[in-house]
Amino acid sequence: MSDSVIFQERTTTSGMRIGHASLNRPSAHNALNMDMIQLLMPQLLTWQQDPAICMVILDGSGDKALCAGGDVVAMHNAMADEPKSTPASLQAFFTQEYQLDYLIHTYAKPFAVWGAGIVMGGGMGLMNGGSHRIVTDSSRLAMPEISIGLYPDVGGSWFLNNMPPGCGLFLGMTGASMNAADALYVNMADYFMPNDMKAQWLEGLEQLPWGNDSAANADQLSVMCAHLHQQHQALLPVSKVQPLQGSLAQLESKKTAAEVAEQILQLDAGDDRWLAKAQKTLQAGSPISANLVFEQLQRGQSMTLAQCFAMELIMSCRCGEFGEFQEGVRALLVDKDHQPKWHYASVAQVPKETMVWFFDSQWQGTEHPLSHLDKE
Repeated sequence: MSDSVIFQERTTTSGMRIGHASLNRPSAHNALNMDMIQLLMPQLLTWQQDPAICMVILDGSGDKALCAGGDVVAMHNAMADEPKSTPASLQAFFTQEYQLDYLIHTYAKPFAVWGAGIVMGGGMGLMNGGSHRIVTDSSRLAMPEISIGLYPDVGGSWFLNNMPPGCGLFLGMTGASMNAADALYVNMADYFMPNDMKAQWLEGLEQLPWGNDSAANADQLSVMCAHLHQQHQALLPVSKVQPLQGSLAQLESKKTAAEVAEQILQLDAGDDRWLAKAQKTLQAGSPISANLVFEQLQRGQSMTLAQCFAMELIMSCRCGEFGEFQEGVRALLVDKDHQPKWHYASVAQVPKETMVWFFDSQWQGTEHPLSHLDKE
């Protein structure tokens, strides 16, 4: 059984070392499971404390994906065994996943993420926290949770709100996939490089004059990545999101999830197959998920990153209890009949009190499992 994360240390010409973590479940598109989280967390903390480590790289084994999401089939099985309650394994997974994501966001050293191939769901959580996020010609990023009755977690309440106006609402409600140009446009990536530049990039990193100053190290990494980006930006694909910006900005003024959904469905797709697919996904997706996206972004606007993760842990555990998430995974990935039986027939039919329940903390009177994040 090979390790689900491979760790190596690269020696640089300046004598410092680069920590390199590779997610290693290529046959599962490097989908994140508990084993991987529990390998990554202590190693990243060790590297953060080690004065000889100048930066960290995270990538995925194989050429298909950085990480295609979390292991939701295992979650489905746990939910099926314990209906109408949050399985302990589900709560533990989300708690530790969000702690890992938060560590990457607040990492004390440069943290580069090579986001080639599929970067979805849990993969977006890992990538978004990086200080230097690289996309390639094969990158395909998405938060497709609307199709499984979940919502864009892993910090989505934070990063979807940091996109140009309306983009977060649109991408969260439609699960639409982004190419490299889209990722750069919506602040989900910093640099573009062709896939076949990776070896050269890694070699270049080993040649940089690394020192003990994290800020100086981050600056020289930025200069190197920006140089490679400028050399190859002519190879960027055409953005699908940017041409829609005028229409998407109008979503911000809508007062309900139903109004946002209606506006998205009224956009004229014409011969734009990407937009037509996005609209179709929203129509077929969970009405509860669409409402959760709207509500999490409303609430997340005034929250810190740590508060967003704390809110999402409440939401995710509620999703584990409610049944919509279990049904969505069943229809898409377990039975694969693509006929989910959602609780409500439309986005407009989801009652307000149901939405309030999803944000109602299970830890009233006791300490929230992520309350320490704001204190770190």
